Amino acid sequence: MRPAAKLFSFCAVLAATLWLLVAASAAFAQPAPIGVVVMHGKGGGPAFLVADLARRLEAAGYLVANLDMPWSGRRNYDVPVAKGEEEVEAALAGLRGKGAAKVFVAGHSQGGAFALHLAGRIAADGFICIAPGGNVANRFFRDNLGDAYATARQLVAEGKGTQVARLADYENARGTYPVAAVPEAYVTWFDPDGAMNMDRAARAVNPGVPLLWIVPKRDYPGLIKANLPLYRALPSQRKALYEPDADHRGAPTASADEIVRWTKEVSGL
Repeated sequence: MRPAAKLFSFCAVLAATLWLLVAASAAFAQPAPIGVVVMHGKGGGPAFLVADLARRLEAAGYLVANLDMPWSGRRNYDVPVAKGEEEVEAALAGLRGKGAAKVFVAGHSQGGAFALHLAGRIAADGFICIAPGGNVANRFFRDNLGDAYATARQLVAEGKGTQVARLADYENARGTYPVAAVPEAYVTWFDPDGAMNMDRAARAVNPGVPLLWIVPKRDYPGLIKANLPLYRALPSQRKALYEPDADHRGAPTASADEIVRWTKEVSGL
């Protein structure tokens, strides 16, 4: 081989080696991804009010599992609370399997109330309650859904708990409305002392778990009145409050930047 050819070959090999070293260094310096499970509100779904939040997190480099939860408009309480917990845990495991070093659970409205419940039940690096609502300990739920809950319990007692029945749900913006639900699953979601009792869930939060509680300034007055005292009473030693200038429906999008900032801070990134 001629000297010029040898020199060219050596330079090519050196350049390729340097490129590989730079690429490896960049990969090593790239922070491990953060994963977030996103849960929508009552009667909603992944494609509605939380969709923009999920897109913004993905654009920030996050791994996202935007779930269709048991209280969605499509599912109407088709499985009990325990199965809902399993669905979130499976999503967290999926995010870890894709490379997420830190994983968080975020929920809006009823999803926020369930995130609060999960903060005392499952392992994650932090929980985010966005305008949480759906507290079955609230007297409005007892007044509006007491008959439906009693009907569901009676159907279970009669051995008809697995047969879809006409029951009811309640939401601030809609009032009481009918749902076709599975009674034995329905009673677990509306048990006054169960998972969706936010007073109980707040007391049960693991004191060491990071928790971001979001109370939009233009939320329903009843939710603001209820959520601020619940936040203050949290036993979490790593809690944070964020109050975006948004209404209930706009809270997920309005909170996206703060969720990115807070999760990175908690993750040490």
